[in-house]
Amino acid sequence: MNTKLICKNSTAYHNYNIEDKIEAGIVLSGTEIKSIRSGSVNLKDSYAIIKKGEVFVVGMHISPYENGNIFNKDPLRDRKLLLNKREIQKLIGLTKQKGYSLVPVCLYFKGNLVKMELGIGKGKKLYDKRQELAKKDAERQIARQQSIKNI
Repeated sequence: MNTKLICKNSTAYHNYNIEDKIEAGIVLSGTEIKSIRSGSVNLKDSYAIIKKGEVFVVGMHISPYENGNIFNKDPLRDRKLLLNKREIQKLIGLTKQKGYSLVPVCLYFKGNLVKMELGIGKGKKLYDKRQELAKKDAERQIARQQSIKNI
């Protein structure tokens, strides 16, 4: 099936070490789908939680559809994720371990369906973030030096 990326959570990789990913469906209303097709979605401050054996994404902002009327939903409402019981049990086991969180990594179309990629990650400390930034900066400097030598 063809996939088309809708939006990516760039802060997920900055704030977490993503160790595993899982694909989940998402329950949306009609006007939310139309708004997503126009690209009006933000995953920046979102996270997933498990309530009563069901997984929900919290903080995902889907702007109200401009041509919608009474059918528009709250932009920040909790949205249910569709996973198998076995997958939910696996997530419950992983999130009970110290420091693991469920983080939405990206949202994409798979055929006509909207899917979300959930990352199971461990939060980074401040010094980890600094080390990663220093490493990227060093790699950029090396690439610049090599491109200057090739000219």
